[in-house]
Amino acid sequence: MSIVTLARFQFAMTTIFHFFFVPFSIGMALVVAIMETMYVVTKKKQYLRMTKFWGNIFLLSFAVGVVTGIIQEFQFGMNWSDYSRFVGDIFGAPLAVEALLAFFMESTFLGLWIFTWKMVSPKLHVVFIWLVTFASSISAFWILAANSFMQHPTGYTIKNGHAVMTSFSALLTNAQLWYEFSHVIAGAITMGGMILAGLSAFQLLKRRINEPDFYKKSIKIGLWITLIGSLAVLMAGDLQMKALVKEQPMKFAAAEGEYDDTTDPAALTLVAWANENQHKRVFGVEMPYVLSILAYDKLSGSIQGMNHINKQLVKKYGQRNYYPPVNTLFWSFRIMAGFGMLMLLVAMLGLFFTRKKSQLLYRQKWMLWILGLCTFAPFLANTAGWLVTELGRYPWTVYGLFTIKQSVSPNVSVASLLISNIVYFLLFTGLAATMVALIIRELKKGPDYEEKLLHQDQKKSADPFDKEAFE
Repeated sequence: MSIVTLARFQFAMTTIFHFFFVPFSIGMALVVAIMETMYVVTKKKQYLRMTKFWGNIFLLSFAVGVVTGIIQEFQFGMNWSDYSRFVGDIFGAPLAVEALLAFFMESTFLGLWIFTWKMVSPKLHVVFIWLVTFASSISAFWILAANSFMQHPTGYTIKNGHAVMTSFSALLTNAQLWYEFSHVIAGAITMGGMILAGLSAFQLLKRRINEPDFYKKSIKIGLWITLIGSLAVLMAGDLQMKALVKEQPMKFAAAEGEYDDTTDPAALTLVAWANENQHKRVFGVEMPYVLSILAYDKLSGSIQGMNHINKQLVKKYGQRNYYPPVNTLFWSFRIMAGFGMLMLLVAMLGLFFTRKKSQLLYRQKWMLWILGLCTFAPFLANTAGWLVTELGRYPWTVYGLFTIKQSVSPNVSVASLLISNIVYFLLFTGLAATMVALIIRELKKGPDYEEKLLHQDQKKSADPFDKEAFE
């Protein structure tokens, strides 16, 4: 185990675990904001109860997301100090804005939303949660502004071995930023809707459950949000992959498992396996014309293979291995796309089978099981998507400018990295177990838990022997 390998593993572990909760909290914030808006518009108490009940799930995701984000930033400075020095002038501005403006705004209005239920009007209170939703999205925007520079550097110059910003506007108008941002936000919307529908389905599977109509309504809302989010993901992902054909052709070719230049028109490879040592495909099953349609929106056009692209990169940047982990990228892309299409299909069929004339979904346990298990689909899709994004630019941390080997801290050791990896793994395992346990606990409480507590408090205060009755 080398220092580079252990540092990369730690970055992957902290990033993936943190990204479980970024779209989770953004998506659930939107879900809660929609529910509270429906309450303000319709005055129906059911929407208020839904807001408070699902709001507890949102708050759990937000809390864990903050903790994992702090850990991720810590490992940046510990393991990637040379990288931090190289991009510090570029990353300083967007990350400062994220911390001082977006996150400050998000946490401030979240506090107001939590503690002012009876202090302000419903119309003002719903503004707080919409501001939280907006701020969380803007927070993601500034983080992705930094990440998009790693994918497609722009608005910089190199001085004394460091990247120095020459245009802040170029950083914000980077096309890669808008592809990433739209894709991430659409994925977060899908995740919020799918978690809402999936957890509600699990609740309906219980033998004894109070207020089934509460969860049926939640499923309907969740499926509509999932449908809208899935369609947006489809469009954003299509634009992003088309951009990769020009900006990162090696990543695109690896995601399609193409070592050699394709024919014209190009076929889409459905399943394949590559011999990464010999740089060739072992087997593959293809669909004619489809890759040309996806890449160029027409029935013609070929795709450059990795062997051809590698020669170009050697000529441009010098002799080194530019091949990314092909099998991982190929299957990660298909996992991402497969679960994305699954959620779209589930949302469409779910809405069809929950219409007034049918209601079949609620009567068939196997359908509820499928919907419930789809709760985990957005986690798998988002993780696979980030593997494609980050692994696809190997061997660079900043594409074309700075490599992974150049980025690792010079003062870390194998022993320190091994120990910190073990500590982080145990910490994340504990956080995950705690998160799952708390969500299950909230679900078991049910939507009427707060009302029961209030009723108990009223009964206690009516007791003449209760000490609070004399105060």
